[in-house]
Amino acid sequence: MKLEILYEDNHLIAVNKPVGMLVQGDSSGDKPLIDEVAEYLKEKYKKPGEVFTGLVHRIDRPVSGVVLVARTSKALVRMNELLQKREIKREYWAIVKKRPEELKAELKHYLRKDEKKNKSFVATTTKNNSKLAVLQYEVIGGSTSYYLLKVNLETGRHHQIRCQLAANGTPIRGDLKYGFARSNKGGGINLHAKSLEFIHPVKQELLRIEAPLPTDDNLWNQFEQLS
Repeated sequence: MKLEILYEDNHLIAVNKPVGMLVQGDSSGDKPLIDEVAEYLKEKYKKPGEVFTGLVHRIDRPVSGVVLVARTSKALVRMNELLQKREIKREYWAIVKKRPEELKAELKHYLRKDEKKNKSFVATTTKNNSKLAVLQYEVIGGSTSYYLLKVNLETGRHHQIRCQLAANGTPIRGDLKYGFARSNKGGGINLHAKSLEFIHPVKQELLRIEAPLPTDDNLWNQFEQLS
């Protein structure tokens, strides 16, 4: 496949992941994004042997948007440090059917991951391996039937945005797993990793990487003017 490269230098490469593509390999055996990136780098730079590619973060298979990959172990270590210190601004856009009661708010939940179901649940206690999840959202647009939310992700828990928005009464369009009534054509959901913003780990300059919205979904097209 042809990758949509959003940013590339000697240390980092960012790609706009399409809906339906794995970021990292799993039991399905489908070719993941990380392998596509390695092949791209190997071919472009005529590199012999293995090419280093270190995932800085992941997004779910039915989600689209920016994925950042480190090209060196040094860059990966530094990016991991930025993540741990919450010094990477991660902005997502989500389309929901129901308008949230509050147009702008912070959500805090303790989430528990169920490995067998591959799903996260809001925990009733802080025990049993539940982890604090924090995000901020704001309603930034609306159509005749849907609302567009901007989500700033503070922590990075399993299915965090999907689970927290559902717990708030606003499941993401197409997300059957978290309570939306119908699936989307193609199996994706209307959650898009819109941008990453951070201080470059080597150049020490502010870097903002933005991913264009998917073009194959008419509903995203309605909100395109806001991007």
